[in-house]
Amino acid sequence: MAVTMADISHLRKMSGAGMMDCKKALEEANGDFDKAMEIIRKKGQAVAAKRSDREASEGCVLAADKGEFAAVVALKCETDFVAKNGEFIALTQDILNVAMDKKPATKEDLLAAPLADGRSIQEHITDRIGVTGEKMELGAYEFVNGASTISYIHPGNKLATVVAFNQADIEHQMARDVAMQVAAMNPVSVRPEEVPQNIIDQELNIAKDKAREAGKPENLLDRIAQGAIQKYYKENTLLQQEFVKDAKLTIDQYLHTANKELTVVSFKRITLNVD
Repeated sequence: MAVTMADISHLRKMSGAGMMDCKKALEEANGDFDKAMEIIRKKGQAVAAKRSDREASEGCVLAADKGEFAAVVALKCETDFVAKNGEFIALTQDILNVAMDKKPATKEDLLAAPLADGRSIQEHITDRIGVTGEKMELGAYEFVNGASTISYIHPGNKLATVVAFNQADIEHQMARDVAMQVAAMNPVSVRPEEVPQNIIDQELNIAKDKAREAGKPENLLDRIAQGAIQKYYKENTLLQQEFVKDAKLTIDQYLHTANKELTVVSFKRITLNVD
């Protein structure tokens, strides 16, 4: 049967696929829209399999917060051209909306969750692969819980953070300042006792090696290394970092200007091609 422009336009609206792909799918399906959609989806599966070994280093990172929960997601692709596409950004937003609504415990749970049409997020990502011809994947899903939360998306959708606090009703600008601090200064943890032991060991060894190279006596190396690790904590743990807006204050001190008990519970930071 003949395929009309109206049919092609309708299928394109349904699938997001290109005009020629829609025309070919309709011709192969003899005008059956359901079959044409299945053809387009199978194309997405085929492209996904073919490009599975490609690197998806571009993408879109979005975050949101609501009350005691905040989440950040990163949908990855191969090129910046696709990452800036409106439909790609919209899909990332749809994924984030599901994360905020369902609060899944893992990335796998989020991928299995349905969008409005009842089909899973993973199926929609695969469909989009067929449209763009690029590898795509849900690169990250992270969340925080606290008495209050905040999210921050850096301009360009390549970097986003979420932060949880131990108290409700924290002033919005203060919370945002902390989220922006996480974005700018990339802390390893909230406080020194949360730094992974392998990182501490690595930093201690580096400090000792530097001291040896400088000719320091062996019996002083441990003391020198301990001094170095304290410096590391000040530069890399959130509460001990200098506040980027006022170097006279640490983040801990900045929070205490509002409330002596106010502190950060946790944070997450997701980035693509920034840093």
